[in-house]
Amino acid sequence: MRSGLLLVGLAWLALAAPARAGAPACDALPPELRARAVEALDRLHPYDGCDQTFTRCLAETPPAPVVLRLAAEVCRRVQAGQDVKSIEHALGKRARSVLGLGKKASITLDEACRAGEPGAPVVIAVYACARCPFCAVLVPALHRAVTVGPLQGKARLYYRPFPIKDHPFSAEGGLAMVAAARLGQFWPEVLDIYARFAEFSPDRLAGWAAGLGLPRGEFEALLADPATRAALVASKQEGVRNKVKVTPTLFLDGVEYVHELKVEAVIDVVEELFERAR
Repeated sequence: MRSGLLLVGLAWLALAAPARAGAPACDALPPELRARAVEALDRLHPYDGCDQTFTRCLAETPPAPVVLRLAAEVCRRVQAGQDVKSIEHALGKRARSVLGLGKKASITLDEACRAGEPGAPVVIAVYACARCPFCAVLVPALHRAVTVGPLQGKARLYYRPFPIKDHPFSAEGGLAMVAAARLGQFWPEVLDIYARFAEFSPDRLAGWAAGLGLPRGEFEALLADPATRAALVASKQEGVRNKVKVTPTLFLDGVEYVHELKVEAVIDVVEELFERAR
């Protein structure tokens, strides 16, 4: 019985696993990993969509979309060499990021700092530092995802500056971002600063901004304006109230994201939230 259920489930998974995942379904795994996949699907339960094991849930006609999505993650993790206990732990962190059982964070959604369509149902907020190397990778990738990629029309991205004192010139970079937002050019400035991450220097900021078409004199005046610094401090304080300690820290619909920070993983979770919103 168990093998029959598994074959049905894996057949469904092969046909319906999200293309976003970028990994083969469990039935395409090599023999040495297939046994681990069988064990994982037999022992683990999806956190939504079905209250049985994955094996039994996948045998339903049709399986719930969330079950297919989560089973695809199980397969990817088996392929990556993770054991059943590690996979269970990862699914638990994903559940915390999706289900939002606790109090949601209060986050300022500044439209000047939004990327993506204004009516997109899923709200991504990222607290990030201008001099954070991980932010320099993740933030541009998320920007692409919500503007021209798989999350277009599904999610909108809001940036909340959160300078980290251990990152040299983080305050100067944050001030440049806030100044650009006041001039209506927030995202061009953010993406430019991250694109030039290795060559960053505060004395280059005005020239870079001018190269983006921002009026240099106004930009320099805003950099020195106490109101710009006050806005940056307010953003940092908001993050502290929301218990942000490191960057990047993501919130999805007000719930802190504690799952993997690989962009593919974030996109997959956001797509799950979009499906729920529909």
